Amino acid sequence: MASEITYAEVKFKNESKSEPPAALKEKTSPHQGNPGFPKKLLVSLLILLLLLAISFLIAFIIFFQRYSLLLKEKKKTIEVSSFDKVTCEKTYSMVKGKGWVCCPENWFASNTSCYLIPSGSNTWTESQKTCSEMGAHLLVVNTMEEQNFIIKKLEISSAYYVGLSDPEGKNQWQWVDGSPYNESATFWHHGEPSNQDEQCVMMNSPRGSWGWNDARCDSPQRSICEMKKISF
Repeated sequence: MASEITYAEVKFKNESKSEPPAALKEKTSPHQGNPGFPKKLLVSLLILLLLLAISFLIAFIIFFQRYSLLLKEKKKTIEVSSFDKVTCEKTYSMVKGKGWVCCPENWFASNTSCYLIPSGSNTWTESQKTCSEMGAHLLVVNTMEEQNFIIKKLEISSAYYVGLSDPEGKNQWQWVDGSPYNESATFWHHGEPSNQDEQCVMMNSPRGSWGWNDARCDSPQRSICEMKKISF
């Protein structure tokens, strides 16, 4: 009897070892896990790639803006260096901030423009060509203030071509820079313009008062060149 009881106990113990509890099976099963983990990983990778793309785009935009500004500054430097010497002054703009505006040496300046009175006399066409070769054009008068500013620099015994002409002789006056001709801002002498064959305009003071007079374009006169101030 004693040996049979011992055998039965041994057999029971072997059976309990051969079958692990159900809870242990669930923990060690290779097929069980978090089913949402691969999806979350994919979403995280996509967000990371999107952030990298946005960062690259922002960096490219900043680089392009700085490169464009560099090219612009280089162009302005070339424009300034095309003259042997320039005279500059510091300015401040609410839009652009601090900067410099310059006029070539021996030119005189207003608030916005630089002016030069070349030596010698020439036809209207040759006078315009002389100004153009210096990056300028014949004088364009826009206001009474500009007219008064200019005449203070002129010799009363001379006449000076300005950039106004009537190419077809039809009283259709045109400025060389394309500015609109404003009849309310003109400074003709009394009775001028008076001749359709006189298709160019000069500034003179025949009776001690400066004004505009139409003249033949092939008549040699002095001239006034104008250019916008060089800014950088």
